[in-house]
Amino acid sequence: MAISNIQETLLMYTKQKAMINEKLSNIMFTMTSATKQNAEMQARYNEQLQNYYYEYYEEDPVTYSDLVEILNQDHELELANLESWEAELELEKNNYETRLNEITAFESSWTKLLQTNVKKDFSYGGQQQ
Repeated sequence: MAISNIQETLLMYTKQKAMINEKLSNIMFTMTSATKQNAEMQARYNEQLQNYYYEYYEEDPVTYSDLVEILNQDHELELANLESWEAELELEKNNYETRLNEITAFESSWTKLLQTNVKKDFSYGGQQQ
């Protein structure tokens, strides 16, 4: 009876680990997406900056300066939002990794307990170890 209860507990831990691994995979995919968005945003910023340079720099330096300042402010705001999102994802990832490590430790101790119980239940000839 005790062995079957331990096996059920081990199965529960296996299920929890699978669920957490799925969540970790989703977070990692989302983090990759955030990195891609960061690169795309930087490319758009560079392209717009280059366009402003070619359109306004020589003809109207004041307008160019104003446009670049506005572009920089917008870019910094987008960057801050993206960095905040990435930090949130990193915290969530760390949380799931910690939970996964705890479950793995519990699973390991229950596995050892199962091995001990099986060994005790099937010891022959009065040998107790």
